Amino acid sequence: MTVSVRIPTPLRTFADGQRTVSIDSATVGDALAALVARHPRLGTHLYSESGELRTFVNVYVNDENARDLLGIRTALVGGDTLTIVPSIAGG
Repeated sequence: MTVSVRIPTPLRTFADGQRTVSIDSATVGDALAALVARHPRLGTHLYSESGELRTFVNVYVNDENARDLLGIRTALVGGDTLTIVPSIAGG
């Protein structure tokens, strides 16, 4: 099933400038893995050195935070939209 992954502006540089990427995946984790396989430079921005999704990166499935569902194990259906929302700190 095809889902859309929205890439936030600060990370688009690492995804060849793309705003949205279509991915065939059954879960949030599979979608993120496929996204990083297609755009490897995104990996360090999404995952820690231990391979876990970084704590400051939120992923929404449609309008729900995946962390409030089943996290990266959250099932997807065709037409879902994943939105990556990294926390941005300023100073």
